[in-house]
Amino acid sequence: MLSSFIFNSPPKRIVCLVPSITELLHYLGLQTQTVGITKFCIHPPLWHKTIPHIGGTKNINIAKIIALQPDCIICSKEENVLSQIATLAATTPIYITNVTNFASSLKMIIAIGKLTNKATQAHKLVKEIRQQFAVKIKKPLTAIYLIWQNPYLTVGGDTFIHSMMQKAGFVNILKNLKRYPTLSISQIQSLAPEVILLSTEPFPFKTKHAIALQLLLPNSKVILVNGEMFSWYGSKMLAMPAYFLQLQQYIALL
Repeated sequence: MLSSFIFNSPPKRIVCLVPSITELLHYLGLQTQTVGITKFCIHPPLWHKTIPHIGGTKNINIAKIIALQPDCIICSKEENVLSQIATLAATTPIYITNVTNFASSLKMIIAIGKLTNKATQAHKLVKEIRQQFAVKIKKPLTAIYLIWQNPYLTVGGDTFIHSMMQKAGFVNILKNLKRYPTLSISQIQSLAPEVILLSTEPFPFKTKHAIALQLLLPNSKVILVNGEMFSWYGSKMLAMPAYFLQLQQYIALL
């Protein structure tokens, strides 16, 4: 089983294979240390334009990564391919993250802060996130969160998205399932959720998809949501509570 390398000093050349953690590295002020990112690391835009891309999260360019001579590769058990990470681990120190819920996301932030000698900034960020999430939704709505179509994929109770659904004021009807189960339209109809959340990523659901599904599911409110606000752990979490509140206010008007 792969495990993180034990770093005795802060890395000076980081390649990050996790978009949300790339955004966190920027927040922590690691501009000069970050030398490689994925094509999906779109935040901040300046980094996306200026830092070398090393492929996608699941199809990384190993030769390009090695050529960058990193002394640390930050990856994710959830988002990256184990066999590719194992190949990199044979030559380069790796740091593996595993975020599955709200609590582990905060632990990850602290761990990255410790790794990169930005512990003070990381602890400050976690404190601010806790404060932002202090407001609770009074009346949760039953919901299904869809991340893909053909087939429709949803999220189980052991995912970070599930944890964010709870924080956003939704009861995940499929919380007793694991990972990313498939659903048919008839199954969704029988589950009768109050709300169906269509994420803008990884499948780019758009208004046309919401309209089509609403016709098939007239008893549910089909809502297009910003996938980053439910799945990007790290500094993005500062913006989530305000987004969740606006989302609940919007749903209440429908």
